[in-house]
Amino acid sequence: SSFLTDGGSAGLFMTESKAKELGLTPKAEIVDFCFTGQELDEELLLGPTFATSKVLEKAGLTLEDMDVIEFHEAFAGQIMANLKTLASDDFAKAKLGRNKAVGKVNMDKLNLWGGSLAIGHPFGATGLRLINTAANRLHHEGGKYAILAACAAGAHGHAMIIKKYEA
Repeated sequence: SSFLTDGGSAGLFMTESKAKELGLTPKAEIVDFCFTGQELDEELLLGPTFATSKVLEKAGLTLEDMDVIEFHEAFAGQIMANLKTLASDDFAKAKLGRNKAVGKVNMDKLNLWGGSLAIGHPFGATGLRLINTAANRLHHEGGKYAILAACAAGAHGHAMIIKKYEA
């Protein structure tokens, strides 16, 4: 299980025009995001799978388009279950309304700077940690798109796609 840690976060979000007006250079732009809710009895902690499926569909992108993948790891079993359900055609057809799997997560792109199991889970700060890590990795690794996802409150999910800002 990811251990609770002390932590805080702050982020500055604004329109591109406002950033330019203030003389700031954005790190990344939000392409799309979504929140989902599942059934506790059957889909506990699978929020990242549901939200990832939905946000990729909304954005017209695929897992293969992602250069950086940052998923919150509530528990080792939870992240393993989400990796399995994302890659399952049967799960996609039965639960996601898809004809085929969302896709197999490329482990060479997942949480390369450490996920919540390695660095901890500061409640209230994990979401922004995911965004900052993904944006920083895009710049450091020369990528274009990143996806981040997390579960919350048992059966909720969140996913977001960001794109490296190019001036």
